[in-house]
Amino acid sequence: MKHFVRKGLCFLTVGAMLFTMTACGGETTPESSDGDTKAATEGLTNDGNYVFASGGTSGTYYPLAGAIATLVNEKVSVNTTVQSTGASKENVMLISQDEADFAIIQNDVLDYAYNGTGLFQESGKVEGLATVASIYPEVIQVVVAADSGINTIADLKGKRVSIGDAGSGVEQNALQVLDAYGLTVDDISVNRLSFKESGSAFKDGQIDAFFVTAGIPNTAVTELAVTRALKLVDVSGAEADKLKEQYPFYTDVVIPKDVYKTENDITTLGVRALIVCRDDMSEEEVYNFTKAIYENLEPLGESYAKAKEFKLEEAVLGVTVPLHPGAQKYFDEKGVK
Repeated sequence: MKHFVRKGLCFLTVGAMLFTMTACGGETTPESSDGDTKAATEGLTNDGNYVFASGGTSGTYYPLAGAIATLVNEKVSVNTTVQSTGASKENVMLISQDEADFAIIQNDVLDYAYNGTGLFQESGKVEGLATVASIYPEVIQVVVAADSGINTIADLKGKRVSIGDAGSGVEQNALQVLDAYGLTVDDISVNRLSFKESGSAFKDGQIDAFFVTAGIPNTAVTELAVTRALKLVDVSGAEADKLKEQYPFYTDVVIPKDVYKTENDITTLGVRALIVCRDDMSEEEVYNFTKAIYENLEPLGESYAKAKEFKLEEAVLGVTVPLHPGAQKYFDEKGVK
């Protein structure tokens, strides 16, 4: 059980998390015969005691990991403990340093780590990473006022724009999008703010636009939309095609107009949230982990609503870092390509 000895970090047992989720209206995952992959723990990584790295306790990754862990523990007879973290970039390092077995990581951040680019340009390639599954989209959202006169990304020239926290995945997305439209940070008045800070600055008239890369609806954008008419700017056409060619982790996304009460649907790009694991885990245990999730999607969605976005047919969408052989075996059996 080396993980529990080495870490000494912030963990929440699945039992405690389950109590919290139930108190908030969540449900436990019911027993079912479908996808029940009970297995002996002998010979498994750390005797089946897994650490699942997630995100901050107020975000999506943490409770989602808790719901997945609860399900997998029930179906595979293992003990998965959820760890609160700083999300994708930290999770990469936890996996590579054998301090976590599974994690939720955005596909662009994983791609940067695997190839030693972007956020990992200076530190170099990270070893020990494998993809389990692509689970849902994290959407690039460029928010402006409805009456701003900003209709394309090119119109951001000369404007005050928040491109996300310094060193964040959002910042990388924003810089890539700007570049596709022929802009650099020298062409805008740059602000590097969190989602919440961007929302406040926008509300106070301190910025003209801000980038968000997150699931939809995003809280910061939703709260703004209550008090002010907003517009989201498309990332589409030749520029989007250029981005997808240069960065294969991007996928096409449409934001329905009813999400933020915009006049039209928004065509944009997104990255994908992934489940990632250590590449030295056995084929059997990753196969069982993957099978437990995808053969119990309905109860998983009942346990935590975000999991309702999981689709078997999208399980390899936006995947640029090789699948673990155990996950590959399961998806091959299901004809997922």
